[in-house]
Amino acid sequence: MRVITYAEAIREALRLEMRRNPSTLLLGENVSSQRNPATRGLAEEFGRERVRDTPISEAGFLGAALGAAILGLRPIVEVMNIDFALVAMDQLLNQLAKTRYLSGGRLSAPVTVRAIYGGGRSLGATPSEALYSLFAHMPGLRVVAPSNPYDAKGLLTACVRGEDPALFLEHRLLYDVEGPVPPEAYTIPLGVANVLREGDDVTVVAVGLMVRRALEAADELRGEVSVESWTSGPSSPSTRRRSSDR
Repeated sequence: MRVITYAEAIREALRLEMRRNPSTLLLGENVSSQRNPATRGLAEEFGRERVRDTPISEAGFLGAALGAAILGLRPIVEVMNIDFALVAMDQLLNQLAKTRYLSGGRLSAPVTVRAIYGGGRSLGATPSEALYSLFAHMPGLRVVAPSNPYDAKGLLTACVRGEDPALFLEHRLLYDVEGPVPPEAYTIPLGVANVLREGDDVTVVAVGLMVRRALEAADELRGEVSVESWTSGPSSPSTRRRSSDR
């Protein structure tokens, strides 16, 4: 199987979904830029009507995405840093996540919000947080933080095709990580755990970049402590199982 980077896997998922479904569009700051590793080249292929650079207003473009979704489009919104989503908590918590329930099931909000998170680039305190636990406590919002290119492509595709809003989190230090990814479109079901390593003494559950750190720690402890490592999204179709199966 061919090997591509995490950023390339995200870009491929976006490209395939935009080709498959003309109602899919991409919104965000600098999403048309060739310097954006996850979206470069998409504006040239799909045009500026479907790949739209927005003003610097997370509240504005997340609210616009909700309106577009209610009218039948399928927006994918990029938030440059997850910290900046805090200025749009009303749109995320009270509007996007609640649309299905406030409308008695008559409306849905199929909006996928992509956001970069985490430190490691000397960006200071504000753009370096990992807020997935905060957003995971919002009823109605699905939160995903893949740890490798295979998961990134399959989970992003599943988010875009879903009928409810999803927050897709990308750790900035994973963009250059490589892994095997098939060229065709595929989905990975959300809410399914993956056992990366069996163990008897302790179980470590991690997401995103911390999956790699957990596996590195398990390697160091090999022979002393038997570590079972889990993540929230399967890395291959053969390893899927729900946490309730344990």
